[in-house]
Amino acid sequence: MASTLLRPTTFASRLVCRPVWRTAALHSSSKRAAILPPGPQIIQGGVNDPAPIPKPSPAHGSFHWTFERILAAGLVPLTIAPFAAGSLNPTMDAVLCSVLLLHSHMGFQQVIIDYIPKRRYPGLRKLFWWGLNATTITVGIGMYEFETNDVGLTEAIKKIWKA
Repeated sequence: MASTLLRPTTFASRLVCRPVWRTAALHSSSKRAAILPPGPQIIQGGVNDPAPIPKPSPAHGSFHWTFERILAAGLVPLTIAPFAAGSLNPTMDAVLCSVLLLHSHMGFQQVIIDYIPKRRYPGLRKLFWWGLNATTITVGIGMYEFETNDVGLTEAIKKIWKA
């Protein structure tokens, strides 16, 4: 038993025979493929300049954050109510679809704001922003068509759940 533990395995011998340059090339970050090219390294202003204070707006800041939280908290009862009540109410379906669409839109908007800086990639951010708006409008039209010409969102979920 002890002699088999001391004998090198074929797996270990293959690792030892592997050239070092291949291992180093695998772990090298010099050939890293850039998703986006690095932006210009321009410093605006000096070290002692104060940070710019944005103008107050009801669409940004704490009001915007509070509205997002209320919308997210409101989704919980809106999601449970149609299934608990057991009624097919098109008004409740429409409210659920609207709040769900608005919640998704605002969430993806925050992703764009956080990960595509306006100062660094203004064109790309505008492209994603308009793409998000177009997608939200398209999904809204699709949900409206689904609600008016088909069984509706909650009934479709019920049918899928029971399938």
